[in-house]
Amino acid sequence: MQQIEQLYHNDFGVAFFWIKDQRTLRHKIQLVFKETGFYLTKEEMQEFSELIDLSCESACCSECEMRNRCHKFLLKTPFEALDLAVTRKEVYQIKDLVEGTLFQLNLNMYLDELCKN
Repeated sequence: MQQIEQLYHNDFGVAFFWIKDQRTLRHKIQLVFKETGFYLTKEEMQEFSELIDLSCESACCSECEMRNRCHKFLLKTPFEALDLAVTRKEVYQIKDLVEGTLFQLNLNMYLDELCKN
């Protein structure tokens, strides 16, 4: 099994960099939750975060005929041909996973730049 460098995790999933030949592959982030894995660039991760925010805004139950009785809805991903069927609880867990990962990436970049000076 390959080694990983973990970036962020919650009870729902994990985000990490792969390590190959004793070198951390930082060009993409592996994001794993449920039975799903995405291998995303930082830009794709940011786009996913924005899509999640849009889904949370548009999933307004007060205007829906189902009024919180729906089981799942479709969450857009950075891949145009792929949507995920998720519950309201799952979308908030995915949101935490993606935003926590982006925060950790930005913090690491800031600290790396700070240590260079």
